[in-house]
This record gives sequence, structure tokens and C-alpha cells, in this order.
Amino acid sequence: MITVATWNVLHRIHAENWYEDVSSRWPDEAARIDAVTERVAARTEQVIALQEVSGDQLISLRAALPGRTVHSMQYPRVPTARRHASALRDPSEHLVLIVEGASREIAGESFADDGGKGALAVSVEGVVVISTHVSGDRRRTKQLARLAEVACATPEYPAVLLGDFNTDRATVVSSLGERFSVAELSESSLATRPRTSGSKSQVIDHVVVRDATVREVVVEDSGGLSDHNLVRAAIAL
Repeated sequence: MITVATWNVLHRIHAENWYEDVSSRWPDEAARIDAVTERVAARTEQVIALQEVSGDQLISLRAALPGRTVHSMQYPRVPTARRHASALRDPSEHLVLIVEGASREIAGESFADDGGKGALAVSVEGVVVISTHVSGDRRRTKQLARLAEVACATPEYPAVLLGDFNTDRATVVSSLGERFSVAELSESSLATRPRTSGSKSQVIDHVVVRDATVREVVVEDSGGLSDHNLVRAAIAL
């Protein structure tokens, strides 16, 4: 059994560019960073996948988690503030995997058609765990195909994919293929990406497995720290 969690913590520049409520609720980004780090540091899952991690947030996480391994991959594209200068000292954006115990990085890459989305893979006790962020348009088709390749590169090990897929469960299921299983939330579950308007899916953060079984999956309220809620799961290998 392995326990995992995934959370898109919302890069500050994306929040301000897209008028997310988070930036008005947390006008002091340093305070929000501290609060996100405190929330992550309190987690007990063996592996935590994070998306939209700013350079400032990454520094905070590394300082607060000396007993865990913080794997990270920096995208080649750096978010650009459109409305006003960013308060971030390091505006770079990263995928992150935080691991309790022994682990080894296997691969890290941005997708060929989007320099701000990608995948980071590590080996944890014989399991391949991937943190990913997928584009929210037609580019997802090729990106999901690439994720399947990465997850199957070591077929002798089960794989777990965690992240913001920017699309509904059915699309992920059909795109990845029959070798993969995508955890299904209960009808009473919180949305992973709550919305007050529009027709886009509110369940876009997923736990996906190959040659493993999701025993439990729960969405936890992020308390306004991000536009996404955290998803945790227990996985039988």
C-alpha cells in the first residue's frame, strides 16, 4: 500500500493574470506561500504531487521539509505578469514530487507543444510515480499519449499518475487506454476545481494507476489557498 496526494497550489502570476479570487483573499503572497507550505508539511502521505509551484514556493517547501526528498522540474516557460509587476522573487514554475523515504528521479520533461506543462517521474519503492499538469485544450491528446509512454517505460513496475489533467475523468480514461484506471469520486465528493460559472468540468485533478488498485480517494477543501482542492488516495500494489 502507498498513500499519495496531489494539489495544484496555483502560481501567483497565473492567479493574477486570470483574476482568481485567491489573489484578493491573499494579498500578501509570502503569507500564502507560508500557509501552503504549512499545509503540505502537515501531510502524512508518502508521496505528494504539486503543480504550479513558484520558485518562491519551492524554496519555502525545501526549507520546511528537511526530512523529505523534494524532487522538482522547472518549465522552460516562465509565467509573465500581465497586469502589474509580480511580488515573486523567483517567478519560475515547477512540477514537484515530495517523497518520504528512498526515491530516485527517472524523468522530467515539459511537453513538446507546451513549455509550461509536463511530467516529473520518480521511482518510490518499486513504483513509478508521476506528477503532471496537462494543457486544457486539444494539445492534451498528444500529451496524454506521452504520459502513457512515460508510465509504461518500466513495465515491470506499477505506475501512479497524479495531477491536474485539465479535463474530466471520461476523457482521461479514453485517452490513456485500457491499461490504466482512473479513480472515480463519490457523488458527494467536493469538486477538485470548483467553479461558480461556465460548463467546464469541476473534477479535473485525478489519481490514475496502472497495475495497481485505488482503495480510497478523497477530496479535501484547500481553504481558499488555491483554486484547486487537494486529492488524496490510498493505493494497493
